[in-house]
Amino acid sequence: MDAFQKKLPILRAMRPAQWVKNALVAAPLFFAYGDQFQGLSAAKALAPAAATSFLAVVSFCLVSSGIYLFNDILDRAEDALHPVKRFRPIASGELSVAAARAASAILLLVGLGLAFALGGKFCAIAGIYVAMQFAYTLLLKRVDLLDVVVIAIGFVMRAIAGAVAIKVDISPWLVLCTFFISLFLALCKRRQEKVIHAESEQRRSVKGYGVTLLNLLISIAATSTIIAYSLYTVSAETVAKFGTRRLGATIPFVVFGVFRYLYLVFTEKQGERPEQTLLSDAAILVTVALYLTAFATVLALR
Repeated sequence: MDAFQKKLPILRAMRPAQWVKNALVAAPLFFAYGDQFQGLSAAKALAPAAATSFLAVVSFCLVSSGIYLFNDILDRAEDALHPVKRFRPIASGELSVAAARAASAILLLVGLGLAFALGGKFCAIAGIYVAMQFAYTLLLKRVDLLDVVVIAIGFVMRAIAGAVAIKVDISPWLVLCTFFISLFLALCKRRQEKVIHAESEQRRSVKGYGVTLLNLLISIAATSTIIAYSLYTVSAETVAKFGTRRLGATIPFVVFGVFRYLYLVFTEKQGERPEQTLLSDAAILVTVALYLTAFATVLALR
């Protein structure tokens, strides 16, 4: 895959590694129907919802890549000064600005076209998401504090869009969990950018932050994430839906996952690329697997 991407700068510019973020669009499928994926007949009955959820993920991947291209066109001069981003196809000159503009427009049109096919409400949310990302790229990413809040709202919109696509309600607690964990990851990213690129003039997104402030905000976001998820597992709505009060057994895995990420940020100096950190750390991957196993076991023992 890496060799293939090297031959196609347009594919690298689309940042397929970051498509993993859009897996959140499929999260409502798991939390809405996770208790029903038992047996082949049940899985077949839920196949239409799964197919719709998959198309919704594809739609967000397409529009996200369109926005990445737009962002890289605007930031090509700054990226050319960055020790890592200077290798991006547009900043390095591998991909022309004209080609990038055309690709961005096509990706946005196809992505929003697919969103329209999935329903008016889903398309509206996708359209608002795109508009917000344009605003973020043009201005909001340079406004201290508001930038990380907008990032977190973007993830919440993914989750809500996924629920709208398959026509299910999403728990307010899951919305809060999504917001706080996204805010936590965004703040950790800003902290690492501040520490690593403290003296870089091109890093305008972090110049207004102080490390002490970021450490405090990260602590607040991490605590809020754990509390929100814990309250979700014991809420009356969750107990009624899943028919058990034992989902609290999954809380330790969430706590360890947050603690592990804090360790990676503060001790291992990782976190500048959250998707890479989450997908490359064996401890976090094992924790996710154990969490899913515990979740399934609790449901099986109801």
